[in-house]
Amino acid sequence: MKLHELSPKIPKKDRIRKGQGNASGKGTYAGRGCKGQGQHAGGVRPGFEGGQTPLLGRMPKKRGFKNPNRIEAQVLNLSVLEEHFKDGEKVCVKCLQDKKLISKNETKVKILAEGALTKKLEIGSDLLLSATAKAAIEKAGGTISEEK
Repeated sequence: MKLHELSPKIPKKDRIRKGQGNASGKGTYAGRGCKGQGQHAGGVRPGFEGGQTPLLGRMPKKRGFKNPNRIEAQVLNLSVLEEHFKDGEKVCVKCLQDKKLISKNETKVKILAEGALTKKLEIGSDLLLSATAKAAIEKAGGTISEEK
């Protein structure tokens, strides 16, 4: 067997060439119907509905605004810190990931002031804090490191 003798098991079908004259058997209207816009070569653009308001125009538009600079942060409450951390322990993003309190793909974490805190915790600079959570941590005797 030589290279020029190879052929596929299922031979490729020839495409049907419409509009090649009446003798071809696919002539006259060539499957395009009689008269009108669809008969001509250009046709109409996708989504055109013959002058009727197209579907995309009839759909309701979504209102509002998405801020491109918004910082998405995973939230944690003080009650969660109270439950999972011991007195004097350091709280950072890595510690929270190790205890499976946050998912690993989220890097920004914000602590909110829901719940009571009685333990003196050392909060890392990689965490975001609400003003009331910051006050509650300092009131409990905890420290917040500021270096970034």
